[in-house]
Amino acid sequence: MMSLNTRKKMLAVCIGLSFCKSHYSDAATEFNTDVLDIDEHSRVDLSHFSRDDYILPGDYLLDVKVNNGNLGQRSISVFTDTRNKDESRLCFPADLVAKLVLKPTALNNVRYWHDKQCADLSGIEGARLSNRIGQGELNVTIPQAWMKYSSPNWVPPEQWEHGIPGLLLDYNLSGQIGKRYGLGQVHSSYNNFSSYGTAGANAGAWRLRADYQGSSSRNRLKNRSDFSWNRFYGFRPLPDIGARLAVGELYLESDVFTNFRFTGVNLRDDERMLPPELRGYAQEIRGIANSNATVRVLQDGRILYETTVPAGPFTIQDLGAGIRGKLQVRVEEDNGHVSTFDVNSTSLPYLTRPGRVRYNLSAGVPSTLRHRMEGPGVTAGDFSWGLNNTWSLYGGSLLSTNYQALNLGSGVNLNALGAMSLDITHSRAQQIAGGTDAGLSVQLQYAKRFDDYDSQITFAGYRFSQRKYSDFPQFLAVRQGERSQDYARREKQSYVITANKTFWSDDPAKRLTTYLSYSQQHYWNSSQRRRLDLTLSKTFDVGRIKNVAVSLMAYKAKEYRGSEYGGAINLSVPIGSGRRAGYDAQVSRHNITQRATLSDYSDPDNSWNMSTGVNQQGKGIVSGYYTHNSPYGSVNLNSSWQQDSYAALSGTVRGGVTATAYGAAAHRDAGSNSRIMVNTGDVGDVPIDDGRVRTNRFGIAVVPGVNSYYDTTTRIDVNNLPYDVEAVRAVVQGTLTEGAIGYRKFEVVRGEKMFASLRTVEGTAPPFGAVVVNKSGREISVVNDDGTVYLSGVKQQEKLDVAWEGKKQCRITIPANYQSLSQLLLPCE
Repeated sequence: MMSLNTRKKMLAVCIGLSFCKSHYSDAATEFNTDVLDIDEHSRVDLSHFSRDDYILPGDYLLDVKVNNGNLGQRSISVFTDTRNKDESRLCFPADLVAKLVLKPTALNNVRYWHDKQCADLSGIEGARLSNRIGQGELNVTIPQAWMKYSSPNWVPPEQWEHGIPGLLLDYNLSGQIGKRYGLGQVHSSYNNFSSYGTAGANAGAWRLRADYQGSSSRNRLKNRSDFSWNRFYGFRPLPDIGARLAVGELYLESDVFTNFRFTGVNLRDDERMLPPELRGYAQEIRGIANSNATVRVLQDGRILYETTVPAGPFTIQDLGAGIRGKLQVRVEEDNGHVSTFDVNSTSLPYLTRPGRVRYNLSAGVPSTLRHRMEGPGVTAGDFSWGLNNTWSLYGGSLLSTNYQALNLGSGVNLNALGAMSLDITHSRAQQIAGGTDAGLSVQLQYAKRFDDYDSQITFAGYRFSQRKYSDFPQFLAVRQGERSQDYARREKQSYVITANKTFWSDDPAKRLTTYLSYSQQHYWNSSQRRRLDLTLSKTFDVGRIKNVAVSLMAYKAKEYRGSEYGGAINLSVPIGSGRRAGYDAQVSRHNITQRATLSDYSDPDNSWNMSTGVNQQGKGIVSGYYTHNSPYGSVNLNSSWQQDSYAALSGTVRGGVTATAYGAAAHRDAGSNSRIMVNTGDVGDVPIDDGRVRTNRFGIAVVPGVNSYYDTTTRIDVNNLPYDVEAVRAVVQGTLTEGAIGYRKFEVVRGEKMFASLRTVEGTAPPFGAVVVNKSGREISVVNDDGTVYLSGVKQQEKLDVAWEGKKQCRITIPANYQSLSQLLLPCE
């Protein structure tokens, strides 16, 4: 604690600074030192405070901010002004001028000096550099009138970061072991293990990636193992043109043509580079598991997503927004039952900003998961042109040997009525046996959010195709003799709608949320398919019991192999902070299961639920589910048992490892998003982002799942730092391009706190008002009367400079052995 006398003197400084007058002619401030309670008024130096624009010459590691937007950390030099030795001049790096996003008229007013390495912004009216170097910042203020962009929710491309070079591995491991019984005896045992993920490397703006998947299964009938690299590819963002360039084994990902795999090159504009309100949406998948289950989402045999879920309804909402085409969902339950259904991943009506042209260009050769190129070369392209605020024109072509397709359509913004698009595709395919099939396909799409009614039609679409219309994957399948799956079926018409609505939203006691999804496909040469999903959920109070929740989910599906239907009802009652008890019932075509449940979500990083019940045959059922989230990954564990039927234990581990020249760290799964490596020097166990991430013993951590092209804030949780740790800078902002490994260096110090009396070699104290700075130029203390100073976060043998009269005058060294908050006499040499 400071002595009473010391605190009085520091208070006198504050009062003295308030009784002053400014001299605008020399931008200096004169202080009335007579009010200071000190012994020698001649030993006072407040020159450091008298000029707002004066900075000690030297090099500083600073956060550069423009209108509160972060441009990253840079080394900033301050020189002695050659015209006036008593003045200093800050060197604003010339290469940062482009990141200011200035209009040409303002850019012409920037002058350069020091061999054009430094920029002078004083020619821009209203521009100002704020002196916060002592706090580790350089703030630049530019009037909005001189900047190209003005959007509070968007960072312009000039300020995006490509990140640093590095290696990465994102993984998902799943396993299941179990036994199935017959007539009370063990009938068979089995184990299944699978993995998928992505390995990669970043170099500059390029991202090189390799997707893999593997599986191993063993039962009494067979053993099988398989591992494969699904695809090898690379991509890089092109911010100057708002596009993404990719090479290797790719998927078409077109908004007008059916998705297929090819080896080649793709150049497309990237809507994620647009402001958030103009970006698309990701597909949502819902279903019901009658027992604990593993859910996989696949496309053409490639695993896109895999997780374990407890019995009951499940929702998958974290698929990538760039996924296009038909998805296969496979639900493998612990009781051995396997169900599958398809989801058509769709996009919103094709609308484009006025004057902007969106495009997607591809060229290559169709290829398989085994890296074989099969079929003729193909070129494909689609575009959308924003004619005005209301209309967009779009279309495209897909050209190959013996196959051609042309598309043309228009989108319209209906304002209060939503958005709609209509397009027509004509295909022409030459058959192997001779002859030509030609046909048309017409598609109508609609989307609308009704804010006044708390409802939204996320997507609605209708498509009609003539009998002889074929898309490119169907054409390839016929040429390669493929007759299975969907390729031999010719779609006639399809409907799809996804909508939700909240009733009585203004009254929590009455609020009811609904969700509806319906799809139907008719074929020229096969039976129809359809699926309906409906979810109702409501929260209400019963007397003194608050937040009772009830939900109902039902589905009905007709597939090629027959019909399926099912439903689930859940009643949940709070029994404490984060704990709930309830009743579940699942109904399927073959079974009815009822359970009593107990769950605990009080700790977001450790949640669990347990259930026990009985099925339609009177067999007892017990199951449990546990989820653990750590800074290094997440774990899901499932266990289930059914009397005279089966016993199973399954789990999923998801995470990643990222390594750069600054270090390496394990972390949670980053998915397909960017990530940020955090460096806190040699200080470990520093909590980041509310403790969800912690630095390892080497001071390195990785924040995963960072959304590309969004302004992201990375912060140290200063409220939970250890006593002997201080964060000089606790918040850093920045925007990363797709797949980037961002880098954030935080100045974090671990050290003791101490009082000291400073003495120069002449035996005198430094003047009152002198400043103590560390090696990075940060001001850590101000010298009080009689040379006393309070230091915090200092280390043994650390060297600190003491400056007055505009320059560094002497240096002190923290001794090797001292006690915290001790009073020392330190020589300033």
